Amino acid sequence: MSIGTNIKELREERKLTQEQVAESLGITFQAVSSWERDEYKPDTDKLIRLAEIFDVSVSAIAEEKRKTFKTREAIYNWEHMKTYVKTTARNFKLKDTLKAVDYAVEAHEGQKRKKSKVPYIYHPLNLACHALSMGIVEDEIIAACLLHDVIEDCGKTIDELPVNEETKELVRLLTCEKTNDDNRDQIVSAYYKEIVANTKAALIKCMDRCNNLTTMSWGLSRDRIYRMIKETEEYYPALIKTMKATPEYNNAAWLLQYQIESMLDIYKRLM
Repeated sequence: MSIGTNIKELREERKLTQEQVAESLGITFQAVSSWERDEYKPDTDKLIRLAEIFDVSVSAIAEEKRKTFKTREAIYNWEHMKTYVKTTARNFKLKDTLKAVDYAVEAHEGQKRKKSKVPYIYHPLNLACHALSMGIVEDEIIAACLLHDVIEDCGKTIDELPVNEETKELVRLLTCEKTNDDNRDQIVSAYYKEIVANTKAALIKCMDRCNNLTTMSWGLSRDRIYRMIKETEEYYPALIKTMKATPEYNNAAWLLQYQIESMLDIYKRLM
């Protein structure tokens, strides 16, 4: 597809008129119309501003084959993942995990992943399956993967969780206070400082970030993507280092470092 076609489709997807786009750019609507008819192409500075207005990468506008590939919001069926986790939990006698699966499914009922129709439970189940696929079959870790967002997103309290004290502590460590522009740096710094001191929490947080990076291209605004990249580069090397200091998590640390850094590099190139 041409640049003009991309601009028109992105504008219409966001229910914007040519006049509204033109006003945001400080130009005439006739200029926007001429871009969409492929009579002219926007200058680099206007291309960057268009990307900000449409909340996409510059390449999404400039690439003339923008829709060559089909994309998916979910790879696995969340109910199949739930069955897999429960079956594994029964086989390995993971008592907290068995309780946590049903608790998390009920707590997140009706919630969706950002800007998608994917049930939110897909995310914690993905973390649990990620851990199991790396050979980590520890009750507290799998249960905490399943419950790591129920305090932040579901209004639950630590005392309500149907799990042991170690699992509750992992969930507490993984729960971040709400932030704003004034206190964000202070709260986030303190949050990671606690996590880095607990190897299991560091492992879960790395899996959490790995999964979130895979969805941020359609789930977050450009500003949030920039912030996510910056935060990841600042705090995650210490988490990986903590994991590497524990021999049984060396393989997981290697895989997660590779996955996280590879995705960061891809986003940087596309941004």
